[in-house]
Amino acid sequence: MNNFTKRLIFGALYVVLIVIATTTNVYLFYGLFLVFMLFSIYEFQKMISLKSSIPTLLGLILFFASFLNNTTHNGKVLFLLGLLVFFSSFITTLLDKNKHAIIHLGKIALTIAYTIIPFILLIEIPFLDTLFNPILILGSFILVWTSDTFAYLIGRKFGKNKLFERISPNKTIEGFFGGVFFTVIVAYVLSVFFKEVSLFQWGIISIIISIFGVLGDLIESMFKRETKVKDSSSFIPGHGGFLDRLDSIIFATPFLYVFIYITSNQNLF
Repeated sequence: MNNFTKRLIFGALYVVLIVIATTTNVYLFYGLFLVFMLFSIYEFQKMISLKSSIPTLLGLILFFASFLNNTTHNGKVLFLLGLLVFFSSFITTLLDKNKHAIIHLGKIALTIAYTIIPFILLIEIPFLDTLFNPILILGSFILVWTSDTFAYLIGRKFGKNKLFERISPNKTIEGFFGGVFFTVIVAYVLSVFFKEVSLFQWGIISIIISIFGVLGDLIESMFKRETKVKDSSSFIPGHGGFLDRLDSIIFATPFLYVFIYITSNQNLF
């Protein structure tokens, strides 16, 4: 089986999993994104050479705190436990005789900021309007796929000017704007089929994803260049690792969350 066939098969499987998990029920939704988060934490820690169980433990606690809060409104104890784990990492590092304590703490903080926080915010988005509504998550992934696909196609056909050659020599300015253009068009299509969300909101979400999704891709490329790895892992044949597939949505999620939270509470859509 050649690499193109692998990419096609496992890419389709990835899409099917996202669609099923976001349209079936809350338990499948949480289950899939828990797997995504744990693999992403593992890959990132391996990439930056961090040996610590704190990020994984904190991620699990905060993830289940979010789950309990959204399904039973009883996740406060776990959330407080998560804070305890977070602050205990500073104490244990302080007591450690390791001369590189600051570097170690910095890697822990970076792992939390880059992987855990975005996933916690991502699983909170469907509950911002109190009831489980995964349409925004599914739509956001569709927009990410649109942006990535058309940025690649337009860049390959018409790209001449490099977007950020030092980090990613294959990305072009033409590809970037092509991705933005088609993502906005798909956002309009989504507004036709998913009327629970207004055209205004889909439009802003498409812009956020087009800009911050590309930045997320560039940032992961920067990490991989600095650590001299080609892919975050080989877990997904033909695609690399989970971070390689999720880097765009991971970086865009905090900005999506803030926008959706503000507009949801202001009844702007």
